[in-house]
Amino acid sequence: MPEVRLPPGSTIGILGGGQLGRMLSVAASRLGLKTHIYSDEPNAPAFDVAAETTVAAYDDEAALARFAGSVGVVTCEFENVPAKALEIAGRKAPVFPPAKSFATAQDRLVEKDFIAGLGIALAPYAAVGSLGDLNEGLARVKIPALLKTRRFGYDGKGQVMIHTLCEAGSAWEAIGETPSVLEGVVRFEREVSVIAVRGQDGETRFYDVVENVHEGGILATSRAPARIAASTVFEARQIAGKIAEALQHVGVLCVEMFQREGDEPRLLVNEIAPRVHNSGHWTIDACPVSQFENHVRAICGWPLGEVGRHSDAVMTNLIGADVEAWETLAAEPNTAVHLYGKAEPRPGRKMGHVTRLFPES
Repeated sequence: MPEVRLPPGSTIGILGGGQLGRMLSVAASRLGLKTHIYSDEPNAPAFDVAAETTVAAYDDEAALARFAGSVGVVTCEFENVPAKALEIAGRKAPVFPPAKSFATAQDRLVEKDFIAGLGIALAPYAAVGSLGDLNEGLARVKIPALLKTRRFGYDGKGQVMIHTLCEAGSAWEAIGETPSVLEGVVRFEREVSVIAVRGQDGETRFYDVVENVHEGGILATSRAPARIAASTVFEARQIAGKIAEALQHVGVLCVEMFQREGDEPRLLVNEIAPRVHNSGHWTIDACPVSQFENHVRAICGWPLGEVGRHSDAVMTNLIGADVEAWETLAAEPNTAVHLYGKAEPRPGRKMGHVTRLFPES
């Protein structure tokens, strides 16, 4: 039986007020549930669609306690919520996904060691705490390689490519001489990801594996389904399920992977995200129950919803000035437009997305 079962009319607390919190709020409203958004930004996009809002820092213990005391369950829309904030919230309300999922995903080295410990394949990697460590790591990992900060990196931030051994010093400076991970660059056919959802009772379901294209470190498109063999789909879901089970995860979990043709192992895990994910946005329009609704169902102790798709789909992010084409996009047939309510279209900023549907005949 679920640890928590919230009936319609209950309130979900969401730490983070970005577009993911916004879409979680919309999904919750379909089920007769309300949301209370906690953000350190006064004009957070999710505020527009929430029943209650709190503007306070993530280290404001009194504000966090009041927030968590006003809701039936707490979740997060981004993985870098401070551990202390989760601890404080957990004193007042259940927190899903559990703290272990966030602690694992917040630190790239911890994440890689955890996944490797499950016997799941990764690209070669090495811990880096000094320039000496970097030079030693380059001897093992080989070049080209990516140097990434252990914490607070996303959408291509906090990383630098190393093409030659003589670039080690400048790369270490560029990364801020901070604890990092060196990752070998592997040849791959495509990037894929799996959106899994796991209930409080351990039931786990998987959306179709999707094929992702990144530009400048930011997700550009996600195609559902990925153009891969059925055996590879099975393998990808097995990997995602093993990670979710080991974490005792509750809610949506995204596992990003590199897929190689002909080489063994065929799938290498890149990283995990213990939350709803950009590569799952297509599920809003192509599935009876989206990743957002299924996350809400899981954390509230409801039965999980259908994860099959009724249409093929291609999701395209609207980055920066792309959003200015909203009128043209809105006129396209079989195209769903999602705008996030952000006031200023800056370069590299996700302003919305569109999903083009290809219904099955």
